Amino acid sequence: MKSATRSTLLIALLLGLVSFSQAATKMVAPVAPVTLRDAMSDATTLASLHANAKVMKISGTSMHPFFGDGTLIVVKPISESKLRVGMVVVYRNRFGETVAHRLVSRQNDSWIAKGYNNAEVDSTPVNGSNLVGVVYATFHTASSNSESLASLNSSIDVALAASAK
Repeated sequence: MKSATRSTLLIALLLGLVSFSQAATKMVAPVAPVTLRDAMSDATTLASLHANAKVMKISGTSMHPFFGDGTLIVVKPISESKLRVGMVVVYRNRFGETVAHRLVSRQNDSWIAKGYNNAEVDSTPVNGSNLVGVVYATFHTASSNSESLASLNSSIDVALAASAK
């Protein structure tokens, strides 16, 4: 009887670990028990403390688990000379889109960026002419993605966290 009980417990434990492991590998953006209105207020307050910093909203999932669709970010201007591998930056790509991705390498006089979940690097190098700034802070909420920012601040810019182009 003890052997059967131990076997059953061992199987249950292994199944639990497999289930936990599968859930942990899913790339899900973090959430916080904060309303969108409060997150916007906090992000705006932080941005106001830094010259030319601005609040942006993320659209997309390429940066999970760091941030995802609906996350608010504070973007702070930064000199290209201060950029380093691993920094998450916001820049404008050759298609005119504003993108938030991580710097993965230096190439000549520019930087190569890539979404954390993307298989390929972005086709547009990041340099002083298209760099918007560095992601200084992220504000996650428990709000649904359908909750509109329009009622809070209609002038908020959007940065894509999307597939490489």
